[in-house]
Amino acid sequence: MTTVVQNKKPIVVPESLRRKAGIKPGDRVEIRVSGGIINIIPELPSAKAEYTPEQRRIVDARLTEARKGPYYGPFDTAEEMIAHMKGELKKRAALKRANRRAR
Repeated sequence: MTTVVQNKKPIVVPESLRRKAGIKPGDRVEIRVSGGIINIIPELPSAKAEYTPEQRRIVDARLTEARKGPYYGPFDTAEEMIAHMKGELKKRAALKRANRRAR
């Protein structure tokens, strides 16, 4: 699609192009110019905009708990990580056997 740029009038992006790009009235866009090319980039919604304040508090609380662990690493090599995982599996198997004996 082509258009003629006129003096003292804004360039209008036709509705059909906005629709193809997924740009709706009220959306925020970023406009960048590089090498004589104008790019119009829709601003993506932030994660905070996707949740109600109550949902955000729940997510934040769970993230805080997750940061406390348990987590392991960082490992310098894949072999270190594999050795750690094998050790954890052995601990779980031993705990399972102990629980079976306790019954």
